[in-house]
Amino acid sequence: MRMSNVFSRTLREAPSGAESAGYGFLLRAGFIQQLGAGIFSLLPLGLRSVRKIERIIREEMDGIGGQELQMPVVNPADIWKETGRYYSIDKEMGRFQDRVGRDMVLAMTHEECVTDIARFELDSYKRLPQLVYQLQTKWRDDPRPRAGLIRVREFTMKDSYSFDRDLAGLEKQYRAHYSAYFRIFDRCALPTIAVGSDSGMMGGKVAHEYMYLSSIGEDTIITCPACGYTANRQVATFTKTSYPEELLKTEAVHTPACPTIEDLANFLGIPKRKTAKALFMMGTFVDSTTGEERQRLILGVVRGDMEIEENKLQNVAKANALRPAHVDEIRLAGMEPGFGSPIGCDPSVLVIVDDSVAKSNNLVAGANKVDYHLINTNFGRDYTGTVADIASAAAGHACPQCQTALEQSKGIEVGNIFQLGTRYSESMGCFFQDEDGTRKPVIMGSYGIGVGRLLACLAEHYNDESGLKLPITSAPYQVHLVSLVKDQEIADGIYEELQAEGIEVLYDDRKESAGVKFADADLIGIPIRITLGNRSLKEGSVEVKLRSNLQETNALPLASLGSQVKELVTSLHKEISARISHRELA
Repeated sequence: MRMSNVFSRTLREAPSGAESAGYGFLLRAGFIQQLGAGIFSLLPLGLRSVRKIERIIREEMDGIGGQELQMPVVNPADIWKETGRYYSIDKEMGRFQDRVGRDMVLAMTHEECVTDIARFELDSYKRLPQLVYQLQTKWRDDPRPRAGLIRVREFTMKDSYSFDRDLAGLEKQYRAHYSAYFRIFDRCALPTIAVGSDSGMMGGKVAHEYMYLSSIGEDTIITCPACGYTANRQVATFTKTSYPEELLKTEAVHTPACPTIEDLANFLGIPKRKTAKALFMMGTFVDSTTGEERQRLILGVVRGDMEIEENKLQNVAKANALRPAHVDEIRLAGMEPGFGSPIGCDPSVLVIVDDSVAKSNNLVAGANKVDYHLINTNFGRDYTGTVADIASAAAGHACPQCQTALEQSKGIEVGNIFQLGTRYSESMGCFFQDEDGTRKPVIMGSYGIGVGRLLACLAEHYNDESGLKLPITSAPYQVHLVSLVKDQEIADGIYEELQAEGIEVLYDDRKESAGVKFADADLIGIPIRITLGNRSLKEGSVEVKLRSNLQETNALPLASLGSQVKELVTSLHKEISARISHRELA
């Protein structure tokens, strides 16, 4: 491709609002252009990179027995009503009516659609197992799109779905995806880790996320440096120390100006673990068959030396959504913000107590009166509620497996795998006749990779102060040919020679200064740069540099340029292939 014909153009500065380096460089290099909040066009350079990523994904999915199909992005709402997700999913789902008034959905994912297909196709055990996948547009009306392609509303996803007759078959397909995903990310040269995760709106009990560790990530990853325990903080656990004592009498004490646990502990001269912390949330509960909503105040109680993990709280409450409760809502239920506790609260309040509180005695809790607390409160004697793990794991907490101090880091989710079980097959009537003649629900799995987000993470990982440095497997072209010679016919001939060797070339044939051409080459970040200069051509050679190491220059003879560049391309691919891991699920 000649740069004089490239549809996009480079920018000297990133537009305002580019929150990360990779996002800024994708904009400046002309890979993407923003149309609206969380909505981006892939320009020719960006689309070429995405197509290369998709090729890797297809090869690995085909390698584990996947068959590619294409499902509609517009779904009749009826199939989503069958599973209850039409009502349970919040405003992220795009809903509309067609011209005759039928409810329709812009698919965020395709469990319902693929199950609808499967219930007509998979009628016998002889038709199982099966694995299908697609690369297709999704829509999620995310309220907080950010960082370019990392968090968007419209995106391309590879989503695959497995169908089995038993759990052993699901486990086999799950393990195959687990390893295939690492091969995909390794071939793209993106370092990732797999972490245990929450299944969220997908359902099922077993799930993993693939994380690219980055300071701009929104997920917090909890890891153990000793035994390798790894989980998203949303579901991570840790070993909690209990402090049982002989129960003492509850007494009210005056605690002026102590609305926080820190203030309270300092005022009373006690450790924070001797206190009980209250979190007030308003939960939204949706009837999965009618869509009727109701609100209920939720009170989470955790020991004062810990924090509440809202995702755990929401899962225990089985709420569709949570928001912080308003002051008047808390007071209406008989409690006082800043000095609240479940003692004496309205029976309608859903009280959820962390097991650290249930196993510790004589804690200081709010008296539901301004400037007053109760000492020696005890779960079971003074109040009741549902006991569960709702505490948030953090660095320094003890590993649940080996007791070593945990560590934490930030990450960006680039893929996920779920064992769905029979959630969708049972609700939608996807049954097969087994060998013994009985009808059984198909066992399902669901597996996704965000293609655009993967490109965005590569841009975050491979850049310097001058621009992108994408790997050979995902860069839009293999070679950037920069011509500084007066005789354009010579440059055109070299361009054609390289193309004849099957090399992907971006040819800068523009009438621009050397400085502009080099700046754009740095910005776009093609792995191999060939510079045609008048002096070197007279000597029968050209300058060749790698974008990953611009300080080192090599001279290649013109006579064998095509074959030697082809060897260089092959060597860059081999470097990545040598790093492909063969990780398996433990």
